Amino acid sequence: MTFPRELTDVRGRTIRLDRPPRRIVSLVPSLTELLAALELDEAVVGLTRFCIRPPDWKRRKTIVGGTKQVNYDRLLGLKPDLVLANLEENTREIVETLDPHVPVFVTHVRTLDEALQMIRQVGYLTGTEAAAETLATTIAKRFATLPTYPPRRTLYLIWRDPYMSVGRDTFIHDMLRHGGFENVCADRTRYPVLTPEEIRALRPEVVLLSSEPYPFREKHIEELRPLCPEAAFLLVDGQPFSWYGARLLETPVYLSQLQAQLAARLPS
Repeated sequence: MTFPRELTDVRGRTIRLDRPPRRIVSLVPSLTELLAALELDEAVVGLTRFCIRPPDWKRRKTIVGGTKQVNYDRLLGLKPDLVLANLEENTREIVETLDPHVPVFVTHVRTLDEALQMIRQVGYLTGTEAAAETLATTIAKRFATLPTYPPRRTLYLIWRDPYMSVGRDTFIHDMLRHGGFENVCADRTRYPVLTPEEIRALRPEVVLLSSEPYPFREKHIEELRPLCPEAAFLLVDGQPFSWYGARLLETPVYLSQLQAQLAARLPS
């Protein structure tokens, strides 16, 4: 394990670590779970209240706030030697406030390939390259086993009031693509707001209602059914679609299970 190490993040900012980090703060739930998978329990001292995996870490670690608002005094009081953040999940203010005080490595993950690269980068920064390489390789192999499914025109909703979906430049879009789901909002970017009339005009074959960030329930299927009377509706776990760390180990099997459910309900 050779240090110092330097790595440039998605901002083009290069951070330098003179020794393996032993006081890490994660501001991203996916990255918190990744740190656990890399067996860095003892090195992680702080996380957000949304970091629900591993389940016991919130009890044993210091909560520094949320992903959009942090308690700077509490965070810096932990004397971290590395903070992990994300371009989309955290704010520029948070990152720029921390920059003068601690190395902040900012990630931005929109595709499976970028997720695998990020896993290897975190492994490099934390001196856990072997574990990170094993994890990334295993994830890649599991995705490679996915068959080619007949594309199904799919609307994936992440929010209600207003309805919001996902564009082509999101990680969820790439997971949909790998699972054989043709995103009906692929002509848009980010997280487009959709009116009921726009949803009706999209005429999706499948509507996937995510468990996060909005917790869709059965009652919302009945609310949406008049807009898409011919579509098959499924309530789905949002984590396999949007968590881009170790959770990806489970995503291929989950995508296959969803396709199996749809195959029983829709013509091939």
